[in-house]
Amino acid sequence: MEYRINEPMKLHTTFRTGGPARRYCSIASIEELKDVMSTANREGDKIYIIGNGSNLLVSDRGIDGTVIEIGDRFRKIRVIDAPEETGIYAEAGALLSVIATTARDAGLDGMVFASGIPGTLGGAVSMNAGAYGGEMKDIIEYVDVLKDGKEERIPGSDMKFGYRTSRCHDEPLVVLGAKLRLTPGKKEEIAAAMQELSIRRREKQPLEYPSAGSTFKRPEGYFAGKLIQDSGLAGYRIGGAEVSAKHCGFVINRGGATSEDIYQLIRHIIKTVDDTFHVVLEPEVRILGEF
Repeated sequence: MEYRINEPMKLHTTFRTGGPARRYCSIASIEELKDVMSTANREGDKIYIIGNGSNLLVSDRGIDGTVIEIGDRFRKIRVIDAPEETGIYAEAGALLSVIATTARDAGLDGMVFASGIPGTLGGAVSMNAGAYGGEMKDIIEYVDVLKDGKEERIPGSDMKFGYRTSRCHDEPLVVLGAKLRLTPGKKEEIAAAMQELSIRRREKQPLEYPSAGSTFKRPEGYFAGKLIQDSGLAGYRIGGAEVSAKHCGFVINRGGATSEDIYQLIRHIIKTVDDTFHVVLEPEVRILGEF
């Protein structure tokens, strides 16, 4: 286990902002996870579970608690190729992009939509991540979780998946891994589809700047980026935080942004869109700490 005191969270978020975590642990096994959580609970410490920080905005003041990273030290991937089933089992710290590449190389289809999502499997399951018409709920067969110190296996149909939500938002579940139900396909066709989506992302999204991806959930009947653009906010800046003119659904760190800059810009966007269109945007980004 890697254990650090007052670890700068800007090193662990894709916004590249955030103050220190009082305790920061990177675990490599389920037993280590249980031990850290048990110690934190015994000491009355608040626990924050993160993956690779691709959907986080952490306060500049930091986090007064224990941050547990289920990331690149907990990322085993296993291809399942048996007569009765095909698919992949991956640990929660595995990156979606790596799982998608593994599936492609094994001639398994179903992960193309997730190949460009910059997150871990654990975070993707928790929020039912999706893109380009696909969602994690479409391919989850079962999820292994830790609940109250005990390991459980939950069928995908019982995860209460919704738009950017799941049971993980209502219950103390920590995703340990998941079985992905994939189907045999042609490697060349899967690779071509992944390449096409990669090109579309580069053309339409501000991937050259630190961000947390889409900043807001899609309001029913609307597109967040279009509402923000039509509110005249393209290129609007607070400090180093900016509404991307390339894709207004992205708040980016244009350079030297603080978490407070980003937070205040998010608040300004919500107010402006509400004043203009009477639609209240809801952040997709997970906000940690005090602002």
